[in-house]
Amino acid sequence: MRFFDFLKQQLKEPTPLEVISKELAQAHLDRLEAEGAVEYSSAVLELNIARIERLNARIKEYKQ
Repeated sequence: MRFFDFLKQQLKEPTPLEVISKELAQAHLDRLEAEGAVEYSSAVLELNIARIERLNARIKEYKQ
């Protein structure tokens, strides 16, 4: 009997609450991933800003 109960549970349609809960969990995971991408992009941006400032300073040194 347990096998058939398990099989019925696997084949039944999910309830709206189950679908919403699954989508909410996925949205939280997607948000974490997006926040990580923002942190990475911000670090790359800061790196390039500092690089540009350093290179502009070097150009000024060599022009004098």
